[in-house]
Amino acid sequence: MVTREDAPAGYEGVWRFTAPAADASVPEARHAVRDLLNRQGVPVHDDLVQGLLLIVSELVTNAVRHAALLSPQLAVEVAIGTEWIRVSVEDNHPYRPKALERDYAQTGGRGLLLVREITAEAGGVCDIEHTASGGKVIWVALPLAGAVVTSPRPGPSAL
Repeated sequence: MVTREDAPAGYEGVWRFTAPAADASVPEARHAVRDLLNRQGVPVHDDLVQGLLLIVSELVTNAVRHAALLSPQLAVEVAIGTEWIRVSVEDNHPYRPKALERDYAQTGGRGLLLVREITAEAGGVCDIEHTASGGKVIWVALPLAGAVVTSPRPGPSAL
């Protein structure tokens, strides 16, 4: 028997969409995630939403810039639980990126470093995993209520 305390919240679920590995997909993915959070009524603070949307932008931008040749499509998945939200971007390129060291003279190449910093500041976790098809999925999980994420997926932060 499911009690009221055990029943899932109305905003919980997993949503996935695909997009072409093109520049136009960056704002489209950001808007799709924001619209999903609003439509589902997810109880999330504006600061967390802004950080999450920046993470989505950076991850989709990386897939567009670095994986499009071998992966003309990318997938964005949003999983929402009662205590956390996880967003992931998947492509079919086998290269596993690493966050770069801080180099303020550099004008680019700091996207994953930014993702890692936003995630850590929010008390979340992030990682990169290989897919069965030989590609990769980069995911970030952030707590909804400011508590440390209790692991929507296992594994240490590798970014």
